[in-house]
Amino acid sequence: MSLNTADKIFLVVGLVDFAGIFIVLGICLHMAYTKMDLMLDHLKNSAVLSTLTMLRHGGPWGKLILVGSISGFVTFPNFHIKRGWVNAEDLLEFPAALKRKLVVLQYSSLGLIVVMAGLAAVVKLGVV
Repeated sequence: MSLNTADKIFLVVGLVDFAGIFIVLGICLHMAYTKMDLMLDHLKNSAVLSTLTMLRHGGPWGKLILVGSISGFVTFPNFHIKRGWVNAEDLLEFPAALKRKLVVLQYSSLGLIVVMAGLAAVVKLGVV
């Protein structure tokens, strides 16, 4: 069975996206195990962290959720500040290099999810 050009492109995009998701998960876990104390120390005045810190001891999945939540706080601060979940001063004092990494991680995750949803829509519509 020979694949046509559209199938090959679809396959390559799907494999690259799938690999990207695993890379992002690996980076999240690495940050969770190496930078968690630093991230939590810089958000100590934020109200929502008191409920999320329980996830710190929830194994790898809990750590992924905690890093993803902190990444969301840093990437979309206005949303969380308006609701009183995050302290604005905490976000201003957050280390710039770590903040940049978390923002890139958040947007990369969102982009990979959008690509995966797009691939699923293409399959569902029967284009490929």
